[in-house]
Amino acid sequence: MLVWSRSGRILTRTLMALLFIVIYGLPIGTIALASISGQWNGVLPSHLTLEHYAGALRGDSFAQLRVSVVTGLIASAVALVSGTWAALALRRQRPLPKRILDAVFFIPSAVPSVSVGLGLLVAFSQPPVLLNGTTLIVLIAHFVLISAFTYGNVSAGLARLPADFEQVAESLGARPLYRLRRVTLPLVTPYLIAAFSLSIALSMGELGATVMIYPPGWVTMPVGIFALSDRGAIFDAAALTMLLAFTTLIVLLGLSRIPTHASGR
Repeated sequence: MLVWSRSGRILTRTLMALLFIVIYGLPIGTIALASISGQWNGVLPSHLTLEHYAGALRGDSFAQLRVSVVTGLIASAVALVSGTWAALALRRQRPLPKRILDAVFFIPSAVPSVSVGLGLLVAFSQPPVLLNGTTLIVLIAHFVLISAFTYGNVSAGLARLPADFEQVAESLGARPLYRLRRVTLPLVTPYLIAAFSLSIALSMGELGATVMIYPPGWVTMPVGIFALSDRGAIFDAAALTMLLAFTTLIVLLGLSRIPTHASGR
């Protein structure tokens, strides 16, 4: 640490803890309390109830959660494959073309998600490619928004990969596909998992583009939360928010349990 004295370290940690509580703890705690509130007229809520969670686990709300998970998994899987493919293809490129193509891949992360939704809405609302009102346009929007992060994670992993392993495999007669499958990909497995996890987290929380293009039969949970809060149903929206956060956490914890022993061999 840059703070060497014991009192300085204690003060720094105390300030960091206070900042964490103010920035993260209080908002999350407020939402958690609102999700079990029957009424909130004072400093603290009253008439605590789990009725909001019961409603979130049935009917349209549970369908929205399922849609969010399915959308996140599909879009993240496609983004992982395409991002890994692109990172591998650009790995051997010369510096100038690689920098240009890197910038092209990162453009979606620099564009507001609302602009992405509007662009897709305008581009695919007329023949010959008519996707407006379909599930596919939602998947495309999520893919566009998360693909840059997937490509960036995999590129970072490949940049840190020592060339010796692949060179040794090549000197032993390993074919390119075998080297990719048995050497390169196992070594960057932690980065692949990190890219997939980040993509799912971003997809499950995406609202800006989705709210502009979603069809009536494919409503994600962020859109449902926005609709409830817009109608003034804050307690129900808070319950859905906590359920979405808990589901995302469960998915990420499950991905973190995937073994990556190959990266250490």
